Amino acid sequence: MCCLAAVVTLAVACKSTRTVTDPQTQTTESTQRGGKNVVSTPEEFNQAIESAEPGDKIYLASKVWTDVELKFEANGEEGDSIYIIAQEKGKTVFEGNSNIKLGGSYLVIDGLVFKNGYTATSSVISLQKDKETPCNHCRITESVIDNYNPSERFDTDYWVEIYGKHNRFDHNYLVGKRNRGVTVAVRLKYERDRENYHRIDHNYFGYNPILGSNGGETLRIGTSHYSLSNSNTVVEDNYFERCNGEHEIISSKSCQNIYDNNAFYECQGTLTMRHGNETLVTNNYFLGNRKPNTGGVRIINETQTVTHNYMEGLTGYRFRGALVIMNGVPNSPLNRYFQVKDSKMNSNLVVDCDYIQLCAGSDDERSATPINTTFEDNIITNQLSDDLFTLYDDVSGINFKGNLLSENLSKPMYNGSTIQGFDNKSIDLVRVNNLMTTPSHPLIGPQTAKPMPTADNTGVSWYPRQDYQIRFNTGTTHHAAPGDDTLQQVIDAASDGDVILLDAGASYHMTRSLTLDKTLTFKSSGGTHSLITFERSPFIALENGGSLSLEGLHISGKESDDYSGNSVIRTSRYSMIDNYKLSVKDCKVTDLDVNHSFNFLKVYKNTFADSISLINTTFDNISGHVLNMNKEIDATGIYNVESVIVENCQFKDIGGSAINLYRGGRDESTFGPMLWLSDSTFDNVGNDKRNKNQSAVDLFGVQHAELNNLKLNDSKKMNLHLVVGDPVIILDNIQFDNTELISNSEAYRKTNVTFK
Repeated sequence: MCCLAAVVTLAVACKSTRTVTDPQTQTTESTQRGGKNVVSTPEEFNQAIESAEPGDKIYLASKVWTDVELKFEANGEEGDSIYIIAQEKGKTVFEGNSNIKLGGSYLVIDGLVFKNGYTATSSVISLQKDKETPCNHCRITESVIDNYNPSERFDTDYWVEIYGKHNRFDHNYLVGKRNRGVTVAVRLKYERDRENYHRIDHNYFGYNPILGSNGGETLRIGTSHYSLSNSNTVVEDNYFERCNGEHEIISSKSCQNIYDNNAFYECQGTLTMRHGNETLVTNNYFLGNRKPNTGGVRIINETQTVTHNYMEGLTGYRFRGALVIMNGVPNSPLNRYFQVKDSKMNSNLVVDCDYIQLCAGSDDERSATPINTTFEDNIITNQLSDDLFTLYDDVSGINFKGNLLSENLSKPMYNGSTIQGFDNKSIDLVRVNNLMTTPSHPLIGPQTAKPMPTADNTGVSWYPRQDYQIRFNTGTTHHAAPGDDTLQQVIDAASDGDVILLDAGASYHMTRSLTLDKTLTFKSSGGTHSLITFERSPFIALENGGSLSLEGLHISGKESDDYSGNSVIRTSRYSMIDNYKLSVKDCKVTDLDVNHSFNFLKVYKNTFADSISLINTTFDNISGHVLNMNKEIDATGIYNVESVIVENCQFKDIGGSAINLYRGGRDESTFGPMLWLSDSTFDNVGNDKRNKNQSAVDLFGVQHAELNNLKLNDSKKMNLHLVVGDPVIILDNIQFDNTELISNSEAYRKTNVTFK
């Protein structure tokens, strides 16, 4: 029996608790802690490793280890590993440019923390010391990697790279991966790394924010180059919370992997069988809570099995549906889409999800429809919508049988014909432990005696959990007295989520720019706008960690220095690793005209907004743009903002565009940009000779746009150039007066556009 099997047996008691009881990771004898086994420097560590023998336990001292790169090469024995253990869990902390590499056999890392820095190498933890020395029968347990990121969002690294065979990665806490690169990657580069039988279990993967680019997967097993090789990796009992990096939360790119009893909570994207065959996805829980773009499972390739899973409250469309079966590319190269063959999507329970997508991705290239595939014995209920199915192509290669739909749901149709294999009936649903069950159909949905993974029974018990979401109005209120430069002192004293309260009707003037690296709200105390004027540009500079909400303010540029290219708000001039939010509500923005190209918001390349909302706000007399989100011009699918909401706003005498959203290239790994624009007017917008796009509203590559109840008077055109993926565009009640009608490309006319 190998060491991995022994570890599995010993860890049984900890599967439903955050307190690890495995004796291999809980040896705490005071004689070992107080003696030569405690090391305090890299030199002492190296000396201890040189003399280490099977069964030895080396304790890393409780302190901050800064800019330390440890290499742990040794060989234990089956049942007698060599251990590197934190002297006290939570107090052995690696910061700066620190990382660790392991090589050998029967090694255990236990209880380390990485934060306040980033790795200077390709990974934080590598189960390979060098390309000649991988790990076999090794284990990483109860360790933490917390927001350990470089300053450049498109610098690429991994947090964990797993090589070799029979390794285990368990009970770890990984949260806040913000730069490009996979959080945990199983590497199959060498023959010795294949058919590896790794086990990834009981880990907490949390808050992986939207990257706005390909390369934001939380877990990836293999790559397209080696995707037809067997990995035989088991991923079970893990909890994924708000892992939103890109479409693929998990990207399975190899054969014969198992995904069993994992929970996905409010995660944007899907568990995707991107490459490779013979994958089993069973007993998993996908809980969307109606959050945007939350998804379930996507099948590509051959002999895949998706069975006994639970999906509820998922809203994702197209590639992010609750259940998705893709079209393939005939004679596909390794890096594209293989045809779905001999696969199963059976016995799943789907509750109140928005979309089930069949033959998704169908286009001139992806023309190979699924064959010899079954969609059977699924139960699908929905109290929010009557129409869930989208069939993009011929589904005759899918055998539909024994599926039950709630009475209100429409049966799927293709080319005007109803698809057989679906019956409408009353389905009994009972909520037990916050999950829906069907007492009359007990064999549908998860079939496991193991508890569902949660935040409490995964990860570690000794590390403080934090809410990394950006939240306005959640802290203390601070009063700012009227006058010159009074805001800076109040900001310095404030914390994330606090409110800066300004006197209604009073005037505030800034002679210097404000720098914001926290989440703050500036708000008038009453029904009258507080007036803010400023000399230096910008009024507020958003740096890493900064998010801004403005409420009830009148922001005027009449006192600004006479320079071209001024702005009210701008992002950092450098890459921002943190996403930001901007909210403007019940405000007036006027007189940004002291010189040309005076913008309301100025953004820079490699900065990204989770959301921007403009609600009930007037923009008047502005020489530049209001929202000009077009700094990613490399045509690689990168963009500057995920979602924009503009509601009940008035744009008047704007020299540039009111809204300019740009996403170039044809990459399909991300969600946005998305726009909701309603109940707004545009008077004399876009007519300045410096407005290069000659548009009042310019949407290039936007993935979802709903535009309704709009009036454009004496303005430049509304330009739609929508060529990426399968955009959803809804246009309703748009009036043009002395304004050119909607301009669009031929590609736009082929997209999913609805005129009401």
